[in-house]
Parts: sequence; C-alpha cells; structure tokens
Amino acid sequence: MAIFLESMKHEWETLVGLSPRIIAALFMLILSIIVGRIVAKGISHLISKRNLKTSYVSFFRKITVWLFVGLGLIIALNVMGFKTLAASFVAGGGITAVVLGFAFREIGENLVAGVLLAFSRPFEEGDLIQSNEFQGIVKGIEVRSTHIRTVDGRDIFIPSSIIYKNPLTNFTRDGLRRVTFSVGIDYADDSEKARQYLLAEVQQIGGVLKDPSPMVTMGELAAQYVSLNVNYWVNDFDQTNNTIVVRNDVMEACRRRLLIEKYTVSSNVTTNIVINNAP
Repeated sequence: MAIFLESMKHEWETLVGLSPRIIAALFMLILSIIVGRIVAKGISHLISKRNLKTSYVSFFRKITVWLFVGLGLIIALNVMGFKTLAASFVAGGGITAVVLGFAFREIGENLVAGVLLAFSRPFEEGDLIQSNEFQGIVKGIEVRSTHIRTVDGRDIFIPSSIIYKNPLTNFTRDGLRRVTFSVGIDYADDSEKARQYLLAEVQQIGGVLKDPSPMVTMGELAAQYVSLNVNYWVNDFDQTNNTIVVRNDVMEACRRRLLIEKYTVSSNVTTNIVINNAP
C-alpha cells in the first residue's frame, strides 16, 4: 500500500510539474484554432468577393481551419516537450499524405483543378462550353466536377481535371456566337446575285444580330457545285430568341428565296456536257 501511495504521489508531483506546460500547450492549441477560424473567415470573405459558389467558400474555409489545427497540435507537442513525437507526427503526416496522394491521385487532381478553375473562371453557369467531345450548357460548377446538359437532354458531369488539362471552348463568353452553314448552287447560276439574295433574307430574320453583321461568302468550288457560306451572329444571352429556331428560320428563308429565283439548290448538281463531233 505504501508503495502505491508513493507511486501516486510521484505521478502527482510530475503532473503538477508539467501543469505549466500542459496549460501552455492547451493555450497554443486553442489559440491556433481561434486564429485558424479568423483567417478562414477572412479568406472566405475575400473569396466571396469573386462571386464564387458556396461550395468553394466552404472548401477553402475547412482547409484553412485544419491547417491551423495541425500546426497548433505540432506546437503543443513541442511545448509539452514531446519534440520527437512532434517530429514523428510531421514525418508520419508527410508519409500519409504521399500514400493518400497515390491512392486518391485522381480525386486530388480534380480538387486542385477545381480550385484553379475557380480562380481563372473560364466559364459561368449558363455558358455553352465544349471540353473534348462533351458539349452542353453549364448547369452547375463544383470543386470536383462541372455539370453540363447537352442539346439532347443528357446530364454529364465532367471531372475538373479533364476540363483543366484539355482545350476548352466557351461559345458564350460574351454571349455572341457565330452560326455558319453552306448551300450549293449550280456553276451556271449567278453566284453574286445569289449572295445578295441570301444576305437580304438573313438580315430580315429576328434574332440575327446587326453588329457583327451577317456575311455570305464563296466557300468552295466543288466538282459539281459552287458552295456559298452563310455566316451570321446570335446572342445566346437573349432568351427571347432560341438559337436553334433562328437557324431553322434562316435556312428555310434562304432555301425558299433561291427556289423563287429559279436557282438549282443541291449538294450534288448534275451538269450536262454536250460534245459536238465535227465531221
């Protein structure tokens, strides 16, 4: 019994002797958490000024807080005198980070790419984009992926790393998009008048912009027909005019006008060649 009491007394004295360090360690840990939250709040405020989504703000806030918690834990261990344990914690954390990095490499790539895309902001919700073979309207932007909806109604979630590492086309960065289609006429037809007819029809269609102005140019001198390229601009931000409907109206007006003017409209015009044999 005396040995037990002596042991308890020794442990108590040791605890009392360590109490200043324990208090200091707890103080440093709590201070790190408080500072981490303050810094996280400041970072969140700065990020919010860039009009980023709530998911991005929450992501940066959590990362900041956990970084300060880890730093506070290392400082607390050093204050307690456990320098070896603190060093092991840092080394173990590094090894764990490497292992997790290899195990979840693709997830990590998507997170980093999502953060970089959040600051570069090459597109916004509602933009028409294309990345690789995927094309559609942006419906949602998250840290790990971007949600787009294709013209035929499919919902596709593209990982952020794919968007970041590959060429990205934004068709509606400023809301303007050029639409082009071709029509073939016979070599015997007057191509200059055909261009004037087509241009007049395009300019009358609602939804076609006056500036930039539409153009009709010579496209190709094919083997059996002359190709004319019809180019016009639409504003994708204008909700009153559907781009697909405008394109249909323009093509129908051009086709009808050429037929009225007795043009041979075809992509495979047949030209008869008569050879007179001299006696």
